[in-house]
Amino acid sequence: YGSLQPRCCTVNSSILYSTTSTDTEKTFDKILIANRGEIACRVIKTCRKMGIQSVAVHSDVDSSAVHVKMADEAVCVGPAPTNKSYLNMDAIMDAIRLTGAQAVHPGYGFLSENKVFAKRLAAEGVMFIGPDTHAIHAMGDKIESKLIAKAAKVNTIPGFDGVVKTAEDAVKIAQEIGYPVMIKASAGGGGKGMRIAWNDEETREGFRFSSQEAASSFGDDRLLIEKYIDNPRHIEIQVLADKHGNALWLNERECSIQRRNQKVVEEAPSTFLDPVTRRAMGEQAVQLAKAVEYSSAGTVEFLVDSKKNFYFLEMNTRLQVEHPITECITGLDLVEQMIRVAKGYRLNHKQEDIPINGWAIESRVYAEDPYKSFGLPSIGRLSQYQEPLNLSNVRVDSGIQEGSDISIYYDPMISKLVTYGATRAEALGKMEAALDNYVIRGVTHNIPLLREIITHPRFISGDISTNFLPEVYPEGFKGHQLDVTERRELLASAAALYITAQLRSQKVLGNLRVSSSPVEWNQWELHAELGEGGHSVVVTKSQNVEVDGEKVEVSGQWNLASPLLPVTINGTERILQCLSRDASGRILLQYMGTTFQVRILSKLAAELNSYMPEKVSEDTSSILRSPMPGTVVAVSVKPGDTVAEGQEICVIEAMKMQNSLTAVKQAKVKNVHCKPGETVGEGDLLVELE
Repeated sequence: YGSLQPRCCTVNSSILYSTTSTDTEKTFDKILIANRGEIACRVIKTCRKMGIQSVAVHSDVDSSAVHVKMADEAVCVGPAPTNKSYLNMDAIMDAIRLTGAQAVHPGYGFLSENKVFAKRLAAEGVMFIGPDTHAIHAMGDKIESKLIAKAAKVNTIPGFDGVVKTAEDAVKIAQEIGYPVMIKASAGGGGKGMRIAWNDEETREGFRFSSQEAASSFGDDRLLIEKYIDNPRHIEIQVLADKHGNALWLNERECSIQRRNQKVVEEAPSTFLDPVTRRAMGEQAVQLAKAVEYSSAGTVEFLVDSKKNFYFLEMNTRLQVEHPITECITGLDLVEQMIRVAKGYRLNHKQEDIPINGWAIESRVYAEDPYKSFGLPSIGRLSQYQEPLNLSNVRVDSGIQEGSDISIYYDPMISKLVTYGATRAEALGKMEAALDNYVIRGVTHNIPLLREIITHPRFISGDISTNFLPEVYPEGFKGHQLDVTERRELLASAAALYITAQLRSQKVLGNLRVSSSPVEWNQWELHAELGEGGHSVVVTKSQNVEVDGEKVEVSGQWNLASPLLPVTINGTERILQCLSRDASGRILLQYMGTTFQVRILSKLAAELNSYMPEKVSEDTSSILRSPMPGTVVAVSVKPGDTVAEGQEICVIEAMKMQNSLTAVKQAKVKNVHCKPGETVGEGDLLVELE
């Protein structure tokens, strides 16, 4: 599998994420990876370099997944739903016995922080590549972990140190702490089961949704409440500890760019921390790790306010999604370190050996529609897929390939796109180029949002917090907003592409075919549409373009068969992607990350087009359609009911997140087209209003 080889970040010819092992230490002969997707592939790569046989587990729908192809052996552990496959401990234990695996790497999510699973492995004499069960238990429970953190002299957030039993208890506690408060699952992580409440009503609603999400995601509906630190930064410290009492902090990761409490863009190091604060946070993280006798890689998450006061949030007793950026700036392979520690070896490094070399940035590329709540899940098959590995200092951790399905059953992550540079500016420039060179077809993806974030002046200046997205896009994300020059560039590029396609279509087997217009014209007069209003465009044979009388120099090799179109516009090099062209002159172009629909017509076609009837758009105020694929959890109305504006109509669960759908106006319910337990697709009609 040529495309599946280990990938690395390099700078100045020195390897930062090593894919070749010089280690002669004996660890394990065979490791089973109890996970799927990109993290399973990531672990397999390190197993390969260490000379360890790998075993993949998979559900029936994942039988041809990339991680299954990469592994030396693979075992099916059940049908698609996670509770019947990747969370099915009995089936995974059977797979371990069947293959003779000596150790299990759990990745993240699924069983990675499940102490019952770790105990079952220990009982069979199989090594769990992670911390001991008492550390998982202590840090996996947010209530207990907070008490341990306090005792270890780690700064903690004010809150209620106990389980909240009812919605009314939650309201009473919230009033005592003072609004705003954060309601969250005691056993939670990954943004599941978390809600911010600013008043009593939001507390009651948050209690209901958080407990349901927690039960669905973790099988544990216990909740706790703490003071919500408004507008903080989310900065985490990577720790690494062995079984001999040695522990290190491997610097920080800035994870403040989030939506729905889930991270979108991360970087290492943080622009905000000074060496004194970094050391204080690192030392507190190590104190906590030592307090629970932690061994393996783990992450201590902190909230940091504008005055650099930091508060313990939680400890993740596993490998983090964003671990690659730490590997890029330290040169350590964290999976290799986890395997060494699990075998009982001491750490090879001391604190003073841990560097910060350069800057690394990670963008989480998701199959999501960024125009809906900054990203609601999308599903589909990757009809075309090409990672930007032609660029230097780019690392892509993925578990999919062309033809793969993004399904309703699992997390919609496509990949983790990581870029590295000697400076932050260099890493950002490389990320911009990587996003432009990333080809993803068949599913809606969040590249438009990622590119806007990393090129936004506030992000570039380092002025960020966990409220970055709602503050920068208070009306929701609308894609890249073109200025006058960019609009002209886009229209000129589309016109040049249109003429190239016209000239190509006039040739069949080298002969000119009959055409309604002379072939030897040196100039084409066109009409272009982009949004509201039309534009006059003139294209010459040398591909010089005039848009509304303004000259634009466009040059490039217009290879219409290539998904990437490198073009120079007025001396600036850009990468465009043509997503589609049709006979009516409509061209979908991805430009500066965002997809724009441009229509190019001849002057005659434009005149005739004015006589075409326009399609009447649907009255969306009287119907409720599903904004995403998912499962109907609850329906709160029936035909004949009167609903108020903002009243909940139904709840859809997608990728373990519950989303309340509400009425946009006061109306009477005419028909209900869904019921609890049903699976619905994006755009399916749920409820009609009169």
